[in-house]
Amino acid sequence: MGYYDDHSQGRYREQKGNRGGFFIASLVGAILGAIIVIVALPALSNRGVLPYKIETNQNTAANTTDNTNQQNVIHQQVSYDVKTDTTDAVDKTAAAVVGINNIQSTGFWSDNGNGNGDNSEEAAGTGSGVIYKKDNNRAYVVTNHHVVEGATKLEVSLTDGTKIPAKLLGSDIWTDLAVLEIDASKVKKVAVFGDSDSLKMGEPVIAIGNPLGATFSGSVTQGIISGLKRTIPVDIDQNGVVDWQSEVLQTDAAINPGNSGGALINMAGQVIGINSMKISQEAVEGIGLSIPINSAKPIIDDLERFGSVKRPYMGVDLKSVSEIPAYYQEEALKLPRDVNYGVALRQVVPNSPAAQAGLQELDVIVEMDGQKINDVIDLRKHLYQKKKIGEKLKVKFYRDGKLKETTLTLSGERLQ
Repeated sequence: MGYYDDHSQGRYREQKGNRGGFFIASLVGAILGAIIVIVALPALSNRGVLPYKIETNQNTAANTTDNTNQQNVIHQQVSYDVKTDTTDAVDKTAAAVVGINNIQSTGFWSDNGNGNGDNSEEAAGTGSGVIYKKDNNRAYVVTNHHVVEGATKLEVSLTDGTKIPAKLLGSDIWTDLAVLEIDASKVKKVAVFGDSDSLKMGEPVIAIGNPLGATFSGSVTQGIISGLKRTIPVDIDQNGVVDWQSEVLQTDAAINPGNSGGALINMAGQVIGINSMKISQEAVEGIGLSIPINSAKPIIDDLERFGSVKRPYMGVDLKSVSEIPAYYQEEALKLPRDVNYGVALRQVVPNSPAAQAGLQELDVIVEMDGQKINDVIDLRKHLYQKKKIGEKLKVKFYRDGKLKETTLTLSGERLQ
């Protein structure tokens, strides 16, 4: 404790200096204490130590409002209902695309429990299909021939999982198309056919189907039209010789096993192709093929109405000259040396249109209706795509080295 001594000025000064130091120390302590309180209060509040709410000023409230708005914006982005041309197109058609189960007999006998036996059956494969028509209590599904080939029973799976037995109305190996009939009581959506002739290169398209079966049912892939009027060689009877050239659309939309028979749609949700195949070589990626719907429609109509496709019939067995050795071209067919094209007739069916027109075995057809015929594919394309049952067909052919001409009337009995 300081004291006052009139006789000792120095001591007084010493005491005065000590009081100044005390004041400064007290001030510093007060400032440090205030800082500690400011820092500690939020921490204590967060830990639940303070039982009361700390009021905030206007700026803090504004910041809180901003944070709340930011949280709302984030929530809206997460739950945002995205609608695009793609989603609209899928909504219009997806429910009309179905799964198809190909059930075949295994050839094994099994006891059914009543003393009789049944052949065992199992699913041999799966594919896709498109419901294109609903008429009263029946609905009609188009798919690929190879999806239903060899089936003893067929089953259609709707998008909700409902399975319906299907009846095969008809199938066409040449175009790889088939038509099924099912009960329509649970069918809610029917696809609409578009115009495949109006498609443009680069136009966006969507493939819908069931790749790899039920696990990925209703899968949607998107791409563009990569090519129009592509021709793909097809060996119908698997003998190593090309029998037909399928005209298809090319797309880079992913098409995988199980997609066959599904829909290729445009951005209006209209079916413009029936997915059929893909090129699956190791070095190839993104080449999917689809049957143009304009080509498919007359086939679908025939299969639905008649169970088969009504095509013109000549009544001949054919072989391309290019497949015949040069020696036989000269010795058996007696063709001029400068003629190395055309179609040789290996057999002419009695009373057929060809027989009635005077065509004979070993005749070589080189022209139809003024169009050069190079091989069997040319002949079939002209016959099936340009002619109708009952029409006249002008034919130029070689017989014994001489060019001849005849006209025949086409019937509709069977294919060449």
